[in-house]
Amino acid sequence: MGDSRQETADDLRRHWQAMTDLGEAVPGSGLAATAEALRANPWPEDLRHTPLIIDTDIGGDADDALAVAAAARCAPNLQLVLTGDESGGQRARFARHLLDLMDRRDVATVAGAALGATPYIVVEDLIPDSVPYQPRDVIAAVRAILDSTDGPVRWVGMAPLSNLAHVLTEAPEMAARLRVTQMGGALRYRNPDSAEHNIRLDVPAARQVLAAVTSGLLPTPEFVASEVTFTPRIEVTADSPLYTWLSTPDAPAWASLLAAHLNAWFSRFYPGSMQHDALTLSAALELPFVDSEPVRIAMDGIGRTTADDTGTRLRWSVSAEYDPFMRWLTQTLVSAPATAPASGRGR
Repeated sequence: MGDSRQETADDLRRHWQAMTDLGEAVPGSGLAATAEALRANPWPEDLRHTPLIIDTDIGGDADDALAVAAAARCAPNLQLVLTGDESGGQRARFARHLLDLMDRRDVATVAGAALGATPYIVVEDLIPDSVPYQPRDVIAAVRAILDSTDGPVRWVGMAPLSNLAHVLTEAPEMAARLRVTQMGGALRYRNPDSAEHNIRLDVPAARQVLAAVTSGLLPTPEFVASEVTFTPRIEVTADSPLYTWLSTPDAPAWASLLAAHLNAWFSRFYPGSMQHDALTLSAALELPFVDSEPVRIAMDGIGRTTADDTGTRLRWSVSAEYDPFMRWLTQTLVSAPATAPASGRGR
């Protein structure tokens, strides 16, 4: 047996780049196919200590609030919460109130895109009058995060893609540094005549984001799609252990706020909240719950997404480990805050 090779991560990355370059030099060959496969799975970056931006329509389905709370507890690098599908600035005010109760006053909150009157807000009565309206300059807020670091910045989309599209339009130079994980889309949506919620509410924005990926302006994002997130296995109901803990009389104020939010959602919409957004957050944190693969995606005029060999290459969720994820989410909210999220997810 010969001597073992002790190659560093930099050595391996150079080999990866050399194979990619070689394949691109001989189109139509087997090496070209290898190069395309390598490009579809870019060399993994270590994003664990990079700034985190959350783009959320918090205040409707309570999964957004639970995801923001989980990030506030386990992600010290959470720096900015943007709100989308805004309703008179109430979503941003609610996010500010929640973060303040969690002692995360270091996290900025900005009221982002409004898409007209929305029925998807249930927290109006949970926001104290003392909570001010939040700033509205999305571009300035994102630029401030990018200016604070030389490297990439994580963007976790839990809302329609309006704010991301706005950044791509008004500040395209920022796109290359964004590492986007987006909840949205579906290859097998439960209503075949409609698109998934986050896509449906702003189809032009979603199409603009795909065009930016196709052109190379925006690095390949990961989409955590509805066919993976829409399952009762990650649903919080009034019978869930997490709800029981949030509702205890001696729970911290932020937990009581989440319980009240869940109650409002249960009474006005549905007696359960599937944790679409916290599952998406876990993917952005590189936790080992969501499995994604390269898929080419096409989007029709009303936002329905299909696998198409001529479409935009994305990373697309194909499965998830639901029980471990729910244990992580519950533990994150119930236990003492962590200093940093654990990582262990392959890319």
